Order: sequence, then structure tokens, then C-alpha cells
Amino acid sequence: MSDMTPERGAYNLLVNCARATAGDKLLIAYEPPEFGYFDADSVDVVSRAAGQLGLRVDTIDVGFTPDNPHLSPELLARFDAADIILFLARLGDQLRFADMPQGKKVIVSFALTKEMLGSGFSNGHHAAFMELKAGINAILDASEGVRITCPLGTDVRGRPVMNLQPSGDTSILRFPMSVFTPVPAHSFSGRVAISFLTGAGSKYYDDYTIEFDRPVFAIMENGRLLRFDGDPINAARAEAHYDRVAGQFGIDRNFVHSWHAGIHPGCGYPWDMRDNYERWGGSAFGNPRILHFHTCGAYAPGEISWNVIDPTIVIDEETYWNTGVFHAEQLPGGRSILDRHPCAATLFENPDLDIGLRAVG
Repeated sequence: MSDMTPERGAYNLLVNCARATAGDKLLIAYEPPEFGYFDADSVDVVSRAAGQLGLRVDTIDVGFTPDNPHLSPELLARFDAADIILFLARLGDQLRFADMPQGKKVIVSFALTKEMLGSGFSNGHHAAFMELKAGINAILDASEGVRITCPLGTDVRGRPVMNLQPSGDTSILRFPMSVFTPVPAHSFSGRVAISFLTGAGSKYYDDYTIEFDRPVFAIMENGRLLRFDGDPINAARAEAHYDRVAGQFGIDRNFVHSWHAGIHPGCGYPWDMRDNYERWGGSAFGNPRILHFHTCGAYAPGEISWNVIDPTIVIDEETYWNTGVFHAEQLPGGRSILDRHPCAATLFENPDLDIGLRAVG
């Protein structure tokens, strides 16, 4: 895909995801670059592409409010006047489980920069990843058993009880589409190897991330965290972190809500994760090298995430993820999806393996 450009990424977003047509009113709700999350250029790239498609474009700075994200009356009035609302802002992700105005197409972008708009993450045809998501959802829904392992010693098993009604996922359109519908964790048990604990992007708090100098194991049974095993000092730090976060927000400390893995081999993270764990947690999870549990709080996405690096996922004896490589061609119809979308096939042949880990391992 040597012809990948930010403009093509914006076109993929507007045409293949939003299904925009000439005359539609597009409102871009953006977060300015000084918050260190979204860049300054993406709004311009998308606005220009929208103009070329004959859309009427409006933009509004929605800032970033970590503590009390909400839709102000002014913002709701602006939303009312639009056909398509695109969040180039964390506000969309923060509110993705909240009530959005009815009858609007609302899109949250996980392409944070012009560089990401120009990468395989945004250039791979949106329909291909929607089809792959539907394929893996169907496999999980029909599955008798799933086993998750990883090189550090994760070993979790269970039978998915999927909720594939719209309520089981968020009603907002996500671009790029990079994960399948979260699998409820209440029917899963085992141990999860963890090198760090970080927030889930729902609320922001001090000491958002703690790292361990050797992995600890979260022991879970039927979607409940029982304890942390492994190095005693690190395990004690993990327990204290859960005590503090659950206490601060008054939430169910030991609830493990759900898990999902990345399905998008173009979802690279070209920076050091340690420079900004919040940013890493908000975009890198779509890479097949990452499997992500939502924990601490009986709601999605919870407040603390467990990130399993290079997972192997075996569903009914068939290996779909093998040490961080998603074998989409194993899905029924998977080969046909890739044949129809050579841009996506190219990404699976040449996955972006950079998930920002270089300073950790």
C-alpha cells in the first residue's frame, strides 16, 4: 500500500465509515493539540477531504475535561444542526457509553494524528474490518470454549456468552474499527500475566499507571479478581492500586467486566508508550499484539485495564491469534474478505509490530 496518504485515510473515514454524501453537514468536535493527545493537523486534513466530497463542514473546540465530561447545551445545539458528528477528541470516547443525540451519525476517531491518518490503520478499507469484526463475533458467539495464553504465562479459559445486540457494544461508529465486540468476562477464569496496570480512559486519576519490574499474575474466577500472585512486593503494589482506585470512585473493586483483542494489523503506535500511557491506552489496543481486559468497576470500560502482550487465542481448538498475530484467513469467509480488500490483505501480510513497547522490554 505505497499509495497510503492522510487524505485517503480521511476519505475512508468519511465515505466508508460515515457514509457521507454531498450536502451532509459535518461537525468536527476537536481537542486542541496542547493536551498532548490529538495533533493539530488532522482537523485540516479531514475538513479538506470533506469539502472535496461536497460536505458542509463546521468545527468546534471541545477541549478536554478529565473529571466531568459532558455535553453542554451549546454543544448539543451544535450537534442538532449536524448530520454527522466526528470526534477528534477524547470527549467522544469518554461519552461513548452515554446518551448521544438520536438520529445522528456519531464517529469517534482513534487515528490521533495526521501520521496515523496516513498509515495502514486508517487506509485499510473500513468495510474489511467491519466484516472481520462480524466474523470473529460470530465465531465467539457459537464457541464452546476459548483459551487465552501469552509468553509471560497468561492462561485463561471460558465459554463466551456474547451480547451481540446493539446494547452489547457502543452505538457510536468507531474509526478505524479495530476490535471485536467485548467478551463478557463472567464466564472466564484463570491467570493473567501483567507487566503494568493502567487506566481505561474512562476517568483520569493520579498514578494512572504502575509498572512492575517482573510480571504479576491476576488470578480471576468467573469474572472476579481473587488476588495477585507472583513477586510479593509487586503483588502488594497491585492490590494497593486496586484498593485506591476502587475507593476513590466507590466502585466494585474486583469486577472483571470483559475482554477483547485487536483485529487491525495496521494499528501501530509509533511513540514510546511510557511517554503517555493515556494516549497509548486510547489507541494502541487495536493491534493484534494486544489483548485488553476491562476491570475495576461493574461497567465498561472499568477503570483499570490488563494488557496481555502477544496473546494466543484458541477458539474451539482453532488458533485465531498466535503470539500476537491475528490469522484473519482462518475465519469462515476470511480469505474472501481479504481477497475483496487487497489493502487489508497487505496489512495482514506486513503487520505493524510497533506498539510502543521499546522502552519496556
